[in-house]
Amino acid sequence: MTPTKIKVRDKEYLDITWNNGSSESIKLSNLRNSCPCAVCSSEKDEWGDSYIPLYTKEQLTITKMNIVGNYALSIEWEDGHNTGLYDFAYLKSLFENFPVEKMK
Repeated sequence: MTPTKIKVRDKEYLDITWNNGSSESIKLSNLRNSCPCAVCSSEKDEWGDSYIPLYTKEQLTITKMNIVGNYALSIEWEDGHNTGLYDFAYLKSLFENFPVEKMK
C-alpha cells in the first residue's frame, strides 16, 4: 500500500490517504516519538520504560516530507532531525497503535 495524499493538519496531525482509499491520522508527537532512526532507537533502548520524551514546538513541526522510492516517507523536522525513514508498513502499524479521530 502506498500513500496518494499526505498532509499536516492543524499543526498537530499527519493525515495519509492510501491508494486503497482508506485515510488515517496520527499525532505528530506519536510520529516523532516513534522515529525509527538509530539515534532515537538507542535513546529508547538506553532509557527503557522510563523514556518519556518532552518535545518543543520545533521538534514537532514538519518542514519537509519526501517519498523515498516506493516504500518509505522521509520527514525533516524543524529542529533539523531528518534521519528516520518511516517505511509504509511501519507507518500503517503506527496508525493502528496510535488511533486518532478520522481525517476531516
